[in-house]
Amino acid sequence: QVQLVESGGGLAQPGGSLRLSCAASGFTFSSYAMSWARQAPGKGLEWVSGIYSDGSDTYYADSVKGRFTISRDNAKNTVYLQMNSLKPEDTALYYCAKDPTGWGNWLPDYWGQGTQVTVSS
Repeated sequence: QVQLVESGGGLAQPGGSLRLSCAASGFTFSSYAMSWARQAPGKGLEWVSGIYSDGSDTYYADSVKGRFTISRDNAKNTVYLQMNSLKPEDTALYYCAKDPTGWGNWLPDYWGQGTQVTVSS
């Protein structure tokens, strides 16, 4: 069965960095696009970033463009989200998600349990 397990969340100071990881299993990882999304306290789910199955293309929400970088290692069945220049408004529960296609329609069919990111001084 599909499993997505996020890690790497925690407390960071404004301007700091964190790297999230998502270990995938139960499907052919290299065949599917992957995404990260987040949900801040009291707010709806926000799509953050996506990457094609082969890593050839990446996409970002305007709110994180230039600060976050998505990448993947298909040999390790893992997708990453490098978050730099963190802001308090980046505080959220971050989810890893699997896309049903390789090119990314960004409508995930499976989600992880999430990892908490808190940005505060």
